Amino acid sequence: MGNERHHTPRLLLRGGLVIDTAPHPVVHPHTDVLVEEGRIAAVGPDLPLDDSDTGLEVIDARSLVVLPGFVDAHRHLWQGVLRSAAVDASLDGYFSRVLGDLAGRFTPADVHTGNLLGALECLDSGITTVQDFSHVQYSPEHTAAAVEALGKAGIRAVFGYGYPVFDESARQADWVRKARTAHFPSRDARVTMALAPVGPSFTPPEAVREDWLLARELGLPVAVHVSAGPVAMRPVTALREQGLLTAGTLYVHGNSLPDSELRLIAESGGAMAITPAIEASMRFGAPMAGRLRRAGITTGLGADAVTSAPGDMFSQMRAALMSSHFDGDGDGDGDGDNGGFALKAADVLRMATTEGATALGLGEEVGSLGVGKRADLVLLRADALNLAPVAHDPIGAVVTAAHPGNVDTVLVDGRAVKRDGRLLYENLGGVLAEAHRATERLGASSS
Repeated sequence: MGNERHHTPRLLLRGGLVIDTAPHPVVHPHTDVLVEEGRIAAVGPDLPLDDSDTGLEVIDARSLVVLPGFVDAHRHLWQGVLRSAAVDASLDGYFSRVLGDLAGRFTPADVHTGNLLGALECLDSGITTVQDFSHVQYSPEHTAAAVEALGKAGIRAVFGYGYPVFDESARQADWVRKARTAHFPSRDARVTMALAPVGPSFTPPEAVREDWLLARELGLPVAVHVSAGPVAMRPVTALREQGLLTAGTLYVHGNSLPDSELRLIAESGGAMAITPAIEASMRFGAPMAGRLRRAGITTGLGADAVTSAPGDMFSQMRAALMSSHFDGDGDGDGDGDNGGFALKAADVLRMATTEGATALGLGEEVGSLGVGKRADLVLLRADALNLAPVAHDPIGAVVTAAHPGNVDTVLVDGRAVKRDGRLLYENLGGVLAEAHRATERLGASSS
């Protein structure tokens, strides 16, 4: 049972309000997008249409906003079955309740259900690519279940193989090697692999070295949470001192890092994923977006944990935009902890698309509407009450006013995974039923 994937070799989106995001967000009214064999073949007004071409499907996009699919650069998909289980929890409470208690009860079947539910939620809200930081790998069977669910959903994903935080016995290099061989034979597949170790902020230097060398051995990028301590107060410096500071590394959060650490990330060719809703609710520190902009670091947005915050990119964009105006020292002059750099809506939209894709190493494939890129697209209803009239500032409207209910159509590789407002997964009811059963078995329900 999988995703009904509506596919034609050629697809023309006719007359939409097109927003491209590279090199910078720009609006193209009354513009067509031609898709051929899963990739963007042409973008422009009044593309020629051959009426005799029976292999071409035409979608009237005149009442639609056409965008690159959103990229969620950091999310724990397995927590899909734990939605809102820790809304009022502090970071310590989240660690205790979710990672210390509930995570250890997850069977492979629970991981499969959580990942499938989470991936479908992404697609339903226009997220076509996700970095799944999956720190619930208690066995090879858990890994197989997680990866299988990503494939079933039809989403583009970077599967971050993560060690359980509170189970040292599950930190098995051979399991990682097995996963790399068994589940990721092709680097060109829609689902690829990264290593998501606990990292220098939280583990001793010898364990960090083993993990980074394992990633090098297997040719895997690294995604890692970073903060100032409790083990390494300067985690990026610690990596440099061990000769482990590597281009293409994705650092997550980093709110407590000093500017000197951010400079090292920028100089080394690293990127950041921030999750502004979670970082605010769990009080990680001052907002990061302005500091990262000032440091010149490629930055993606993520939902992180639906245990505690919304799972859609519209919410993350708003959180990033509004929190970027935070003046950390309280004097109102904008030069406080946020770096003295208030974002514009276009900056945030770029983080949610182009920069997120680049942060995941997928910038050549997705994240914008460049000819030759994969046709991962989201189409929004421009005539919805909360968006109309969209003409004043379409970019601003998408960032500040849109919500998942406006998502009309979603394409991955040119194939519809959502159409006319309906997710095209053939057994959605079964997934929801499994999610309810998992919640009851795990004891996560408040009832």
